[in-house]
Amino acid sequence: MSPVVDDSRLGSGRLRRPSGEPPPLPHEFNKVAIGWMIAFVFWAVIWIWVFVSDVPARWLTIRDLELMAPIVDNRQSWLTPAMQRINEAGTSWMTPIIGWVTIIVGLAAKRIRHVLLLIAALSIVAGIQTLVSLRIQRPRPLGVDMIGEWAATPQPSRPVALLTTAMVCAGLTLMPAGTWRRWWIGITAAIVALFGFAQVYVGVDHPSDVLPAATVGVAVGMVLYRLAAPEAVFPIRYRTGNTAHLDVTGVRGEAIRTGLRRQLGIDVTNVEPVGLAGSAGSTPLRVSQHDGPDLFAKLYASSHLRSDRSYKLGRTLLYGRLEDEQHFNSVRRLVQHEDYMLHVMRRAGIDCMEPGGIVELTPDREYLLVTEFLEGAVEISEVEVTPDLIDAGLETVVRLWDAGLAHRDIKPANVMVQGDRFRLIDVAFAQIRPSPWRQAVDLANMMLVLALGSSAELVYARALLYFSEDDIAEAFAASRGVTLPSALRSDVKRDGRDLMERFRELAPDRKPIAIQRWSLRRVGLTLWVSVVTLALISIFLDNLDDIGLL
Repeated sequence: MSPVVDDSRLGSGRLRRPSGEPPPLPHEFNKVAIGWMIAFVFWAVIWIWVFVSDVPARWLTIRDLELMAPIVDNRQSWLTPAMQRINEAGTSWMTPIIGWVTIIVGLAAKRIRHVLLLIAALSIVAGIQTLVSLRIQRPRPLGVDMIGEWAATPQPSRPVALLTTAMVCAGLTLMPAGTWRRWWIGITAAIVALFGFAQVYVGVDHPSDVLPAATVGVAVGMVLYRLAAPEAVFPIRYRTGNTAHLDVTGVRGEAIRTGLRRQLGIDVTNVEPVGLAGSAGSTPLRVSQHDGPDLFAKLYASSHLRSDRSYKLGRTLLYGRLEDEQHFNSVRRLVQHEDYMLHVMRRAGIDCMEPGGIVELTPDREYLLVTEFLEGAVEISEVEVTPDLIDAGLETVVRLWDAGLAHRDIKPANVMVQGDRFRLIDVAFAQIRPSPWRQAVDLANMMLVLALGSSAELVYARALLYFSEDDIAEAFAASRGVTLPSALRSDVKRDGRDLMERFRELAPDRKPIAIQRWSLRRVGLTLWVSVVTLALISIFLDNLDDIGLL
């Protein structure tokens, strides 16, 4: 087979990025977030100054009262009731309603990270307000007739800070980037400005209490979301599809083209998603070259790394160390592993994709794994599964066993048929020298995949040509619903023939192999996770009022 990347073209682009030159997709901090952070630092400097000297506090108070005088001295009978209602709404119920709506909708949309960031932002802002107000101990505006509800010691204003935080986080959690979010930002600015004016009008806050409060709310929300849930990795979308799939248009699309050209010498004409339905751990792409065959690429980002960690932690808690559940510590390691396993698999005679190289988009954050594109190939579920195809699948398992390998994710979407070739793809979970249990599960999963397009009887009869009855009995004694990839489990359930039970009937009786693995590590990890979770829930419930959700 010809190589994926034509060696004669490798000199057409730069293959090494000079020192100091940014990567194709540099990790840049949002300029707006930086601006608000600078404003926050400004107020922090003022607060520190106030901490160590009474002079700025007296000066600020005098200036505040001068600014408030024209407002409070000219209250209008037609305006006062409206300002009092706005004061009451912002102080009593607006923040809880916005906060809980954001939490409920965010959880319904599976944006758990964003919901946790909302709670964290409210907690941080409440903590900052408490710390500063206790240290400064600034009274309400002296000599001003207060006609509204006074919620807490000012500087910064607690109601304004919490309302601003809730609205900013609601926009970042619920509103897609673009027109909707810009509208929300405008509405937020108008509501916070109106509420801030009402606080001054009714005499419960100084002007210098309102402005830093709004600044803190915006800065904490934007910086926290930018660091932990950047839009490029966790976009807000209301369309069907897997959240693992990243947008490959715009800046990222151009970065992919630049990276392929400079690092692999590939002149790209088009990049488009392909096979999204069968991929949950990456963004699969079809890459068209200017002069050459199409290529296949998998885009990995930090979000995929976090998913891998969560998945493996969950399996360890539920079942123990069935196999190697050690997570990858960087996206670079994740991509390196799959690229390495492609080479190992091909060396063992497994007909998988030919690797073509790795492209770095953002150091340690986003990478592209390039391989050949299986032109004309279709999933095994879309073709008639003949005895020859069954033999090819079973021979693949034999080669895996002989080489001491396990694929660990055998499902219809990862078994492609290209002409008369049986192609095994997606080796991201593959393992060298796996446990005998895992090898047995690979055999059971392969037999189920083959039986979906034929019959359990035919697959079992062909399997006896390659494996002993004991091997097959062990495979199905080790397998049950949880050991099947979720896509394969769904396909078997939809099929309706109870293929798992039929294979067990055909094979010799074998006592089921327990999949629960108890160890001191699992017990300790379970206790630690339980204690931390309960503690966080308890702290959250105890502080609902403090963070404005009650």
